Amino acid sequence: MYRYLKGKVTDIEPGNIVLEVNNVGYIINCANPYRYQLESEVKIYVYQQIREDEHNLFGFASLQELNLFLQLINVKGLGCRMVLPMFLNNDCAAIIEAIEKEDVGFLTSFPKIGEKLASQIILDLRGKLTTDSYQVSSELVDALKALGYKKSNIDKVAKKIDQSLPIEKQLKEALKLL
Repeated sequence: MYRYLKGKVTDIEPGNIVLEVNNVGYIINCANPYRYQLESEVKIYVYQQIREDEHNLFGFASLQELNLFLQLINVKGLGCRMVLPMFLNNDCAAIIEAIEKEDVGFLTSFPKIGEKLASQIILDLRGKLTTDSYQVSSELVDALKALGYKKSNIDKVAKKIDQSLPIEKQLKEALKLL
């Protein structure tokens, strides 16, 4: 099983990217492949789905997204391709909030998820997810704390930072917002 792949984006197509790692091109299914730029070096957290007739990689910008994805695919009736579109906006907190508040309308706004399946997601996951575990990296929080910023200000800004960026760029973006 893979945790993440680090490499260069060599191709972007609807639904996936090709990531070259040590001269091997991996096709990685992504909710929003256009968030990546051609020829850029990226680290993508992956889930490998192995079936009898196919092997698939599903990619995420952060470990938090991957962990939420893993929780969601364990819900009866949900598969990888059904869950992937939920990550189009990279907003784990909104998904968790909808589950906690039993917002069936939000969950049914995603393709192939009806009221029955939305109710099953809420039943299986409500109370088991926290937004704290799906927020920014502790490295960014620690860096901002070291610079003297308050935790409450850090939390507000940190949710707006793209987790796929290197820590230096995350810090730069956070400082701009602060």
